[in-house]
Amino acid sequence: MNPSHIEIIATAIFAVAILHTFSVSFFEKLSKTHPQHAGLFHLLGEVEVVFGFWALVLVLLLSTLQTSKDAVHFVEGQNYTEAIFVFAVMVVAASKPILTFANTGINGAAQLVSRFTPIPINTVIFFLSLSIIPLMGSLITEPAAMTLAALLLRDRFYKVGLPIKLQYAIIGVLFVNISIGGTLTNFAAPPVLMVAAAWEWSTPFMFTHFGDRAALAVFVNALLITILFRKQIPTEFQESPAENMPMAVIFVHLLFLAGVVVFAHYPAVFLWLFLFFLGFTTAYSKYQNPLILREALLVAFFLAGLVVLGSLQKWWLQPLLESMTPTVAFYGTAALTGLTDNAALTYLGSLVEGTTQEFRIALVAGAVTGGGLTVIANAPNPAGLSILKEYFTGKVVNPTYLFVAALIPTLVAVIAFRFI
Repeated sequence: MNPSHIEIIATAIFAVAILHTFSVSFFEKLSKTHPQHAGLFHLLGEVEVVFGFWALVLVLLLSTLQTSKDAVHFVEGQNYTEAIFVFAVMVVAASKPILTFANTGINGAAQLVSRFTPIPINTVIFFLSLSIIPLMGSLITEPAAMTLAALLLRDRFYKVGLPIKLQYAIIGVLFVNISIGGTLTNFAAPPVLMVAAAWEWSTPFMFTHFGDRAALAVFVNALLITILFRKQIPTEFQESPAENMPMAVIFVHLLFLAGVVVFAHYPAVFLWLFLFFLGFTTAYSKYQNPLILREALLVAFFLAGLVVLGSLQKWWLQPLLESMTPTVAFYGTAALTGLTDNAALTYLGSLVEGTTQEFRIALVAGAVTGGGLTVIANAPNPAGLSILKEYFTGKVVNPTYLFVAALIPTLVAVIAFRFI
């Protein structure tokens, strides 16, 4: 390794940004004890702002150490497609007609199960929201599945009020299940997308090497949390009044969602569709709720900042990956996801020449296995966080508690991918 001084500075800032994500509650406390600067401290206490803020610091340093033109070229040279896609797909997936469609399907399945079993309908819905929706991520992409699952869990359970342990248990299982639930196909999970073309991995390959194990782990995780917290799952809930949502409106929204997903790699196309979507929601506003534009923009800002900071970590990450055996690659990558985005890890792994199929499978399996341990571990995680965090104490999700909550579901995924 022979890093440049810019790369060393970028790594130092990256480390500070990671520490910042574990300190957001500290800034929230400062906003209350120093009301004259409450706005600034509240901003620094937003997890979604952290990496964007430190990316700005890096760019300002680049313009000082080099030139402003070099800094602009560096920023322009990064690929922000994933960040922009997550913004678009979050807004579309969280629209009222899509949620109505998803709720109708989940409620129908839950009623069918409850009709033939003594299980309360809300318990079934709880289980399905943490199992079927994450697995749907293999079709509608992980960010869309995260948005749907988080909104269903928010409206059905978090709004009613949950014990703090259950709040963290849910978000831990959700993050892990979304991370592994998108591996049944070769286009839905960001870590898989980074290597599928380079390694010629097809959907049948993904299903036979990852999908069956991932589905097993998802169902086990959802079943465990349902059994362990069955007495704390709310049995009563406030059902929203039935609304006359035209099937034509739902169908058009589903078409927009499908179009954004299909053209996920072509920002000019999916943004074009997104603009048409905004026009449609305005034309039929009586069938809409306010779009989650603010939440989606914050998540996109977070991911864009992660791209800027992560792009200068190749100097130490790639040699580290090159030195790993398949077994070490699995566990090492799972651990490293706590420090950086798992898609970045698999992308760097794809640059290593002469790797065996065993190493490649271990690398990707490790990346998705560790995708629920921290907010930055997997691209959809900030989306779920932005939707659910207002129901946590102080409207902050403690990173340490999240890590602990995700440990057992992560161990289940380890067993599924390494020992079955």
